[in-house]
Amino acid sequence: MEKNILVALPVTPAQRAALEQSVPSFRFRFTTAETATAGDVLWADAILGNVPVELIRQNRHLEWFQSNFAGPDAYLAPGVLPGSCMITNATGAYGLAISEWMLAMWLGLLKDLFLYRDRQNRQEWDAIDRPVRSVAGSRVVCVGLGDIGSCFARRAHALGAEVVGVRRTVHPGVPCPAYCLRVVDQARMDDELAEADLVALSLPGTAQTAHMFDAARLARCKHGAILINVGRGTAVDSDALAEAVHSGQLFAAALDVTDPEPLPPGHPLWREPNVLITPHISGRFSLPKTLDNIVGIFVHNLRRYAAGQQPDNLVDPTARYVSGGNRLTCE
Repeated sequence: MEKNILVALPVTPAQRAALEQSVPSFRFRFTTAETATAGDVLWADAILGNVPVELIRQNRHLEWFQSNFAGPDAYLAPGVLPGSCMITNATGAYGLAISEWMLAMWLGLLKDLFLYRDRQNRQEWDAIDRPVRSVAGSRVVCVGLGDIGSCFARRAHALGAEVVGVRRTVHPGVPCPAYCLRVVDQARMDDELAEADLVALSLPGTAQTAHMFDAARLARCKHGAILINVGRGTAVDSDALAEAVHSGQLFAAALDVTDPEPLPPGHPLWREPNVLITPHISGRFSLPKTLDNIVGIFVHNLRRYAAGQQPDNLVDPTARYVSGGNRLTCE
């Protein structure tokens, strides 16, 4: 069997060799999402990498699209991909990079490090007159316990925090992970928020998660809690979050995603000294291991594709994330 495989990522020579050697009978073409042409996309039977939507929608014979994101939202819209096209994502690739970003932000907020950086830039020696906080003994609620949420939960637990996981549903008979105090379903989430020193969100962007953290739910959080969001910005009402931090209901927030994205100039979140905002960069390829992981996932699935088997990390277009089947873990 011969198939045309378009790889639209900035792969290294070693990664290119691993891809080509995975299924020698396949034909490979290498480009990037920025340089891919309509001819490249139309040539492909399978594509790795988030090529422009306006190009990929022209390929009506595409059999398989492997996103290099965990959430391939733009490609799930009706008419973008053929109805029979398999969609897989990069679940398992980003846990290490994003969980370390979360840990860095959390520690920096607990110890006022970012406020001291502001004072350094102003050449001020003054100490901040308030107590700092500790990871050890903190209660952490991880809302979303997939690859990213689980990776962060393990790190928080290792540093002495008590971790509670929140899943959409909890199946009877499934054991609680050793790094969690307990795992609850969303119906019990508000009770847990009232005790949480840190609320860590790693949710997909769906109709069910849109503004899950609105003004009412933020008011149910423990007074002085910290909120971190690395899933989708739509899970949080940005205006309500700005007010919650400004009023002191929340101590701080760290956001790698916002709603809208990018956050518009003049939004009150920009002005809050205890809000940290990065431009959706906690994943990407700034950590080289992430790209290694994505290539590894694709190599694994290429072999399954060649054997006529269903790939792992298969995305349910309705649920908009991997549901059922196998999820890959790369850490």
